[in-house]
Amino acid sequence: MILLLNKDSLFSTFGVDSFQSLDSAINSMAPSMVDYYLSDLSNGMDDSYLNKRSIQDSITAGDFSLYLDYDEEVYLEIEEANASLELETGSLW
Repeated sequence: MILLLNKDSLFSTFGVDSFQSLDSAINSMAPSMVDYYLSDLSNGMDDSYLNKRSIQDSITAGDFSLYLDYDEEVYLEIEEANASLELETGSLW
């Protein structure tokens, strides 16, 4: 799932003023806090389209990836759990 984020909300949430400084802010925080903040920012948002060729910079944190495109828009990609992953073994009988 890819979402278009409001840059101002993202930057104020992490206390930064640019995408480049966001990387160091995320790396200095506990992973659970980063997950919480990014999940909170993504609530109520609709899927967006991101042309992967227009990515200028990216940050990855756990199941989340942030992308900055050449139009200075910030996108959040949330890696969804693989629903088809089978965790049980088959019967031997």
